[in-house]
Amino acid sequence: MADAVGTPFTLDVNGLTIAGDRWAASGDAGTTLVLLHGGGQTRHSWDRTAAALAQRGHTVITLDARGHGDTAWAADGAYALGDFVGDLLGVLRTLDGPPPVLIGASLGGITSLCAVGENPGIASALVLVDVVVDAEKKGIDRVTDFLGAHTDGFATLDEVADAVAAYNPARKRGRNLEGLKKNVRQRPDGRWYWHWDPAFIRGEDRNEARIQDKGRLGAAAVHVTVPTLIVRGGKSDVVSDEGVAKMLERVPHAEVADVSGAGHMVAGDDNQVFAAAIEDFLDRHDL
Repeated sequence: MADAVGTPFTLDVNGLTIAGDRWAASGDAGTTLVLLHGGGQTRHSWDRTAAALAQRGHTVITLDARGHGDTAWAADGAYALGDFVGDLLGVLRTLDGPPPVLIGASLGGITSLCAVGENPGIASALVLVDVVVDAEKKGIDRVTDFLGAHTDGFATLDEVADAVAAYNPARKRGRNLEGLKKNVRQRPDGRWYWHWDPAFIRGEDRNEARIQDKGRLGAAAVHVTVPTLIVRGGKSDVVSDEGVAKMLERVPHAEVADVSGAGHMVAGDDNQVFAAAIEDFLDRHDL
């Protein structure tokens, strides 16, 4: 089987142009997997995972959320949970075949959880990557502090790497800085800026009230009936034992996989173990 590569595409959804990649090894026609990244990331955070899953015979779609990566920015600053859910539903309506498996990290997981709970039948399974309804405020604050910093950009890619390393000191700082260009963009002033709309994190609530809608997420979670896997980073400060226990009360059939060496950014911290956990889940459910 030939190596899987990502083929870029765009879709017009809810008045926005949404960018994505479609990954498929030649000749495959397996289950479609839709991968949704976390806040402040782009679809390229999934590249290694997407390639590995496509190599196993799956069709994999990675998307840039509104205001992130190559997807258009919302002119009206609409970055509430319902906006992301609406975009996902719009994309899913364009897909052929059986309902896909949704795999979402952080913001992407919250979006997927809400969409699946509120719209039965749209997915065949759900994978939540370090996502629960009752997330730890301290961890959420650290994420939003990181996203809200450096609004004036960076002078060099080395400065970008330093900022990422300061947020996630457990991950080895890479020597090759070229990969960072997928998460930042260089403006005419020569400085590098995060590859997302600053309006995504704005005002006093820093988007927490608009995204971390615990009431809506909790109501959606109890209506999730499809096979569900919670992949938890063992070193995460966002998802705690208590948060997982409460999640299992809402979704009793959910399975939990711990990636002991990973923090909140599970796929990036330990992609090999992460991908293996997903593959095992898909195999056990004949997906």
